Amino acid sequence: MTLNFPEVRGVNLDSQTRCEHFHGATDIIAIKMKCCDVYYACQECHAALTEHEIEVWPEREWSQEAILCGACGVELTIHQYMQGEFCCPACRAQFNPKCRSHYHFYFQMPGSL
Repeated sequence: MTLNFPEVRGVNLDSQTRCEHFHGATDIIAIKMKCCDVYYACQECHAALTEHEIEVWPEREWSQEAILCGACGVELTIHQYMQGEFCCPACRAQFNPKCRSHYHFYFQMPGSL
């Protein structure tokens, strides 16, 4: 990781936070897990490296910085990430739009308890 990046944990991480599980060109975000306040590359890395379940971010806390751009190191709020059209607002690096299908692992989705 670059010196200005917060610590990111994962399995076989590269310099842009890609991991063993998700390593495509646009798989360059890390998520700060609510349960342990640590960035992980993905839910599978969290499961491999911890002994507890992921706690999802409640919608009322989506103003917290919990997304890290692996290209430039900027931290985004959950709202910024979800409304950002799958690119970093700071460096314009592209994020994987398929990550949308994984939101429920990390974020309380509207209408869910």
